[in-house]
Amino acid sequence: MSSTELRRVTVALAGNPNSGKTTLFNALTGARQHVANYPGVTVETKHGRRRHGGMEITFVDLPGTYSLTAYSPEELVARDFVLQHKPDLVVHVIDASNLERNLYLGVQLMEMNAPLLLAFNMSDVAERRGIRFDVPTLAQLLGAPIVETVASKHRGIDELLDRIVETVKQGAQPVYHCRYGPEIEREIEHLMRRLAEQGATAGGRLRWLAIKLLENDEQVRQELKEAQVAAEADEARRRLEGVFGDDPAVVLADRRYGFISGACQEAVRSTVERRHDMSDLVDTVLLHPRLGLPIFLALMYLVFQVTFTVGQVPMDWLEAGFAVLARAVASLWPAGSDNFVKSLLVDGVIGGVGGVIVFLPNIIMLFLAIAILEDSGYMARAAFLMDRVMHRMGLHGKSFIPMLIGFGCSVPAIMATRILENRRNRLTTILVIPLMSCGARFAIYSLIIPAFFPLPLKGLVLWSIYLVGIVLAVICARLLRATLLKGTTVPFVMELPPYRMPTFKGLWLHTWMRSWHYLKKAGTIILAISLVLWALARYPRPPADQLAGRTETQAQAAALRYSVIGRVGRAIEPAIRPLGFDWKIGTALIGSMAAKEAFISQLGIVYALGETDEGSEALAAQLQEDYSPLQGISILLFILISAPCMATVAVTRRESGAWKWALLQWFGLTALAYGVTLVVYQIGSIFLSA
Repeated sequence: MSSTELRRVTVALAGNPNSGKTTLFNALTGARQHVANYPGVTVETKHGRRRHGGMEITFVDLPGTYSLTAYSPEELVARDFVLQHKPDLVVHVIDASNLERNLYLGVQLMEMNAPLLLAFNMSDVAERRGIRFDVPTLAQLLGAPIVETVASKHRGIDELLDRIVETVKQGAQPVYHCRYGPEIEREIEHLMRRLAEQGATAGGRLRWLAIKLLENDEQVRQELKEAQVAAEADEARRRLEGVFGDDPAVVLADRRYGFISGACQEAVRSTVERRHDMSDLVDTVLLHPRLGLPIFLALMYLVFQVTFTVGQVPMDWLEAGFAVLARAVASLWPAGSDNFVKSLLVDGVIGGVGGVIVFLPNIIMLFLAIAILEDSGYMARAAFLMDRVMHRMGLHGKSFIPMLIGFGCSVPAIMATRILENRRNRLTTILVIPLMSCGARFAIYSLIIPAFFPLPLKGLVLWSIYLVGIVLAVICARLLRATLLKGTTVPFVMELPPYRMPTFKGLWLHTWMRSWHYLKKAGTIILAISLVLWALARYPRPPADQLAGRTETQAQAAALRYSVIGRVGRAIEPAIRPLGFDWKIGTALIGSMAAKEAFISQLGIVYALGETDEGSEALAAQLQEDYSPLQGISILLFILISAPCMATVAVTRRESGAWKWALLQWFGLTALAYGVTLVVYQIGSIFLSA
């Protein structure tokens, strides 16, 4: 074949100093090479040629560098060659015996969207050190093909050449999996939009350009002509520094190493080199095969116990405040009057919304605890620990991340499943996320558990409910992957960032944003639902002759039974009686279909008709008087498992792309809740009556 018939391609060799890159370059090109200075600097680059597979390949040996931050001439040359000359392929030469350190450069090449192939050189040294690679899994995790070589012994050279030709023909780009967390990703996306508006392209590498601006890269800033974008990048860096308590460049570096560490945890065995000494030392305990999961469960139990004990005092203050407010508003009318406006304000607004807001201290404590675990780096470990469980149910440990978010709210949790590329994994995760007890359910638990269980058992009962949800999610996911959503599980990198001390600002932002979402629901959705439920519980009014001669309590009960809510509750009571529920619980469950917190407000409305002192203590006392602890457990289970709120159904429809999945979620979870609660209540009743 003549040279004119050969396809000419350029392949750049990049790598750390002492990675064997030059040895590999010599093995690929032999004597067909020359040395030249890169234009404008004294840094040398080598060029050589090799014909293989119908191609004439020009290899460019870039100067050895540990990163592409442009702090040195070598880094600048390597980076500019990839950006400006746009080689057909970049072969990243890696010292396989020092994988974590070497892969940092590879992650930066992925950020540049460079067509990438990884050459694991010195693989014989890694083998002697007892290091074993699961190459197919690692290639999938990193998003680039891998070839093992020993350049000094000419091993793997032909295979590398074959893969170079194959990759160039396919025109493959790296599948970039590394993500930097919601705060950083939000700033990256904003800067990408602003750069696009200003016409910047960076060779199709807008994400890389945005990351460089967050790292305050001087070279990029000098080349960027739009001063407004640079100013916005400065603002973004200041915001991130306030959240993380560190320079964004340092945080980004930590996240890259976290990505690398996660990949190595999954696909490398007996790794010798470690970068994060303290983090790795702590991980030997927290990620221990036998101790890791019990430690995680113990931490969760501690979180729930502290949430109840610390949150109790401010919760009592809010209860007293709403009781005083209810009495003050009621005093504007004569005692015993049945005024429409009085009932609307006292029973509908204060009784409904106040009954939800009173649990805000518990919500804040829970979100604060979760924020501490997230910002410290432990939550990533929790996902890694759960990876073993997730694989058994046909998912990956990364599916646990949206599930963790589900402890706050199912809506953002379902949206967070976008990190899962496999559609079956994503659909399965979406369908089981409502089994993670959200903040709305937590408010209900905060009412029911104290009503039926003493203080020493509160944390244990709450921990058990959360655990039941996780176990049921595992079972349901397994069933879905074995029936409706069969298929193989695609692996993902589990990022394991180094442990960091959470900053006050970061904790405040995370806790406040989630708590504000809860308050906003209480002031909008819950208020609207409370008023609707109040009207349904008040109207129609029974004829006056039906109330004649009755006591005030008897008259209230008769009026409630005559109302729309009372009639609906009595209509469904035969169906829910086997669960231990009566019509009052039934009406509250109807209200919870729109928003879970409405369960509390509806009970408050039912029990507060004609009352002037609404508060959770009074409501808890009434529940304790009307129901048994077994019925309390049944309520907890049904609330945990049953159909999600309407907002969750809507976002499931949007993210899944079909109503069938949203309806399957709604009816499936309702049926499961009915079945589990029925079994628990009936078996419990048999034991109690024995």
